[in-house]
Amino acid sequence: MARSRETKIELTAYDDLFQTDESREEAKLSKIRDIPISEIDEFPDHPFKVLMDEDMEQLVESIKRNGVMTPATVRLKEDGRYELISGHRRKKACELAGLETLKCEVKELTRDEAIIVMVESNLQRSVILPSEKAFAYKMCLEAMKRQGERSDLTSSPMGTKLRSDAELAEKVGESRNQIQRYIRLTELVPEILQMVDERQIAFRPAVEISYLTEEQQYTLL
Repeated sequence: MARSRETKIELTAYDDLFQTDESREEAKLSKIRDIPISEIDEFPDHPFKVLMDEDMEQLVESIKRNGVMTPATVRLKEDGRYELISGHRRKKACELAGLETLKCEVKELTRDEAIIVMVESNLQRSVILPSEKAFAYKMCLEAMKRQGERSDLTSSPMGTKLRSDAELAEKVGESRNQIQRYIRLTELVPEILQMVDERQIAFRPAVEISYLTEEQQYTLL
């Protein structure tokens, strides 16, 4: 009679199976460290401005007294340096406070994942300029479309675009049409876009102006 074959069964490790919330939190804390500010690079084409205003002054004083309470978020780049994803105001405040390090949580993110996290975290700000939303929505939507194309290569480009639009609309609490209106603002020449930020031009007329050529916009200006 033939010998029965042994069947090898891979079992989940006991520690992994019964991992507690506390151990998960400890694992997260292990990725929080003080990183020299000189080793942290700004996020490329970061659409959100860091203003030198009263809020910044208060943040600097708070950091001088208590340090950074909420860690910034960074990712490790291929060259060994770090890229700042969220916490640009905290980083600037640390520099103004004379600190050499910034408390950060290091996350493993792809370029597109980093873009999405960067936009979502900065949209929590109390005041966001139209130009900031415009470029942030554009960056985020393009990143989401690339992710969709990689995860479903059989779908048509239009189908991916529609899914990305709907997903972004749900994330930010705006309609798909409103998101597209904001993205239209990226077609404005800088001088007119600044006037939109300064409320010299209303949002809807600015969207209509964005359909003019650059030469026509400067003539209008």
